[in-house]
Amino acid sequence: MQAKIRTVIMRGGTSRGIFFWDEDLPADPEARTWAILAAFGSPDSYGRQIDGLGGATSLTSKAAIISRSTQPGIDVNFTFGQVSIDKPLIDMRGNCGNISSAVGPYALDEGLITCQEPLTQVRFLNTNTGKVTVAHVPSRNGRFEPEGEYALPGVPGTGSKIVLDFLDPSGAVTGKLFPTGRVRDVLAVPGVGEIEVSIVDAANPLVFCRCEDIGLSGQELPDQVDSNQGLLQRIEAIRAAAGVTIGLAGSIEEATRSVPSVPKIAFVTQPRSYIQLDGALRKASEIDLTARIMSMGRLHRAFALTGAICTTIAAGIGGTLVHEVVSDQARASGNVRLGHPSGVLALEARMHKDGESW
Repeated sequence: MQAKIRTVIMRGGTSRGIFFWDEDLPADPEARTWAILAAFGSPDSYGRQIDGLGGATSLTSKAAIISRSTQPGIDVNFTFGQVSIDKPLIDMRGNCGNISSAVGPYALDEGLITCQEPLTQVRFLNTNTGKVTVAHVPSRNGRFEPEGEYALPGVPGTGSKIVLDFLDPSGAVTGKLFPTGRVRDVLAVPGVGEIEVSIVDAANPLVFCRCEDIGLSGQELPDQVDSNQGLLQRIEAIRAAAGVTIGLAGSIEEATRSVPSVPKIAFVTQPRSYIQLDGALRKASEIDLTARIMSMGRLHRAFALTGAICTTIAAGIGGTLVHEVVSDQARASGNVRLGHPSGVLALEARMHKDGESW
């Protein structure tokens, strides 16, 4: 049986998602899951999501569920779901920064908040992590203003710029900035051996490796990584082992099967020149860090926004693998120009230490 459910398809950053109004979805959790899966065309053993709107990539297989907030100072609630392409699974353990950038425009266009030109502030609670984000949304004539001159690497053309303030992102999933209590750990990974990592939880939990420790230079593009099955298996083994270490799964097998979206895994190295996906040369002098991040088992064509937030915070804390390779300028200022396959992502982190906690 088919049913009609109102949806809005929106791009947020370098991702695209289907936005649902909470009241339009079935109240029963199992029925809700299957309704969302059907909208995306999942599970699809052929990996195409041909019966739905998913787009057959992890960057376009994302769900946003929006509801009104009853909490003072919060405009709307936002629940994120990473929808598996080939499995009947919606992973809701973490947040998505790119989809977060579309929450404000959605809320404004759906009449959930009052427009304040030229910028409308939208405060929303991410229910996955319990963290608050403030979106500064360009506005005109009571609606979101999409036109503008801002260019985002990985997205064609230009548009208006949406600024997000992630308030207190530390410990988003595990409750601690450093889930193990250490800035570095050595993981014993089956099939890989011992590898030094930094596990940091800010906006989303990430496990950071040196590019060189897994046989990469940091200059690789997605096809070079995704076509190497042996490399993908080693990367997933490290990610899954980190997930077990910080308590997100009871075994490596469970981490791969049931919690594929967190922790995310990123590889970092010093600034290096490389050729971007659009064929342009990105010079080492234009970036503070060369980095790559995985998304659901494949190399991200740009860089996950929550991952970039976590990377920027890690860059400012002595002892992490990110701090080890980031430029001196970025260490001192907190401003990081992150070089990824599609270009550069510039972020700023403001941190303070309270005793032993950040």
